[in-house]
Amino acid sequence: MGSVSLKIGDGTARFKRATFCSSAVNLLMLFSVITTNLFALYAFTSSPKDHTNHSLHLAHHKNISLISEQVSLILREIDSSQKKLTQMEKELLGYESIDLSQPNIPTELKNFLQHHQLPLGKDSRTGITEMVASVGHSCERSLDLLAQYMKYKVNGPCPDDWSLGQRLILQGCEPLPRRRCFAKSIPKVGLLPYPNSLWKNVSEKIYSWSGIGCKNLACLNSKKLNRDCSGCFDLVNGYEKERFVKVRGKNDFLIDDVLALGSGGTRTGFDIGGGSGTFAARMAERNVTIVTATLNVDAPFSDFIAARGLFPMYLSLNHRFPFYDSAFDLVHVANGLDIGGRPEILEFLMFDIDRILRAGGLFWLDNFLCTNDEKKKVLTRLIEQFGYKKLKWIVGERINGGGNSEVYLSAVLQKPVRV
Repeated sequence: MGSVSLKIGDGTARFKRATFCSSAVNLLMLFSVITTNLFALYAFTSSPKDHTNHSLHLAHHKNISLISEQVSLILREIDSSQKKLTQMEKELLGYESIDLSQPNIPTELKNFLQHHQLPLGKDSRTGITEMVASVGHSCERSLDLLAQYMKYKVNGPCPDDWSLGQRLILQGCEPLPRRRCFAKSIPKVGLLPYPNSLWKNVSEKIYSWSGIGCKNLACLNSKKLNRDCSGCFDLVNGYEKERFVKVRGKNDFLIDDVLALGSGGTRTGFDIGGGSGTFAARMAERNVTIVTATLNVDAPFSDFIAARGLFPMYLSLNHRFPFYDSAFDLVHVANGLDIGGRPEILEFLMFDIDRILRAGGLFWLDNFLCTNDEKKKVLTRLIEQFGYKKLKWIVGERINGGGNSEVYLSAVLQKPVRV
C-alpha cells in the first residue's frame, strides 16, 4: 500500500505503509469475522438434532445476552463517574462555582460570567467551542463584595470604588471581571515632559485620593507607609534623590555596579513592590525600561509612578505575572518578597520570577529584612535550589527606630542556562 495524505485544517494526516505486524493483525481479525459469520449462518440454518442441543444453544445465547447487558451497564456507570469527577474537579478549582441563580447576583455579573458559544462553532486551532470569562476563582468567597462591584449603570459612569476593587484583589479575586462603564477620569493637568517628569512633583490634584487616609503628599511623606517607603513621595528634599546612586550601608548596591555585572546588556526589568517608582526612574536615566508592580495601599502609588512618565503594573503578588517566559533582563525586589505564610507560597512566587527572567539575567534582592534566622535559612535554601550564580551576597545588620538590631540580606544573582 502507498501513503495517502489528507489536508485537514493547517495540519496533514498521513496513513503510512502498513507494517508486517499490523498486516498480520488485520488478517487475524478478518479470519475471526469470517469464522464468526460462518458459525452464525450454521446456527440459523441448521436444525437441532435433539432437545438437549437446543436447550444448550438457548442457554448459551441467554448467557451472551446477560454478559452484553452487564458490559453496557458498566460502561454507563464509568461514563457517569467520569462526568461526576469532572464536575467535582471544577468545583474544587473554583470554576463554575458561582451560583448565578441567587437573587442577589447583579445582571451584569450574570452577563459577564455566562459562557458564550462561538458563532462559527468549534475553533479548529484551539479546539474550544465557547468563550469563558476570565475571573479569579476566589471571587466566589467574596460574592457580596463582587455583587456590589458589579452594580452600576451600563454605559454610565463607574462608581468611585477603586478601593473596593483593590480589596477584592487582595482577597484573591484576581483578575476582576470587566465592566461596561466609564471609569472616573481625573484631568492630568500640568504633567511635565520626559525626562523632567522623573524628579519633579506635579499638582496633587491629578491623583485619586478617595479611599486613602492622607489627602496630600505632605501627609504621605510624614508617614512610614512600608519598609521601602518612608518619605518616598518627596522627590526634591528626601532620600529618594540619593537612592541607588549613594550608599548608606554595606547592604546598599549602586545601580551602575549592578548593571556592570550583567552579561549581554540590560534593557528591560521588572520591579516588584517598587514604592514610588524611584528604581524605575534611575533605570530610565540609563535607558533601561522598568515595569513596576504596585498597588495603591494607603497611597496613590500607581498615579504617582504614571505621573513620573513610568509604567505601573496594577497587580498583587498572588497573580501570575502577565508576561511571557524569559521576558526580562533583570528583576528587582526588596521586601515585596516577604509575602508571609507557608514556605510554598514564597516558592510559587520565586518560580514565577525565574520564569520571566531570561538565562543570564540578574535577580537583585535589595535589603530583604530577615525577621528571624529561620526565614533567612528558608530563603537561602530556596535560592540555592534554583542554582543561581552569586555575583554579590551581603548579610548585614542595621539598627531600627526602636533601637533593635535587624538583619538584612542583599544579593545579585545570575540565572543559569538550563538545558
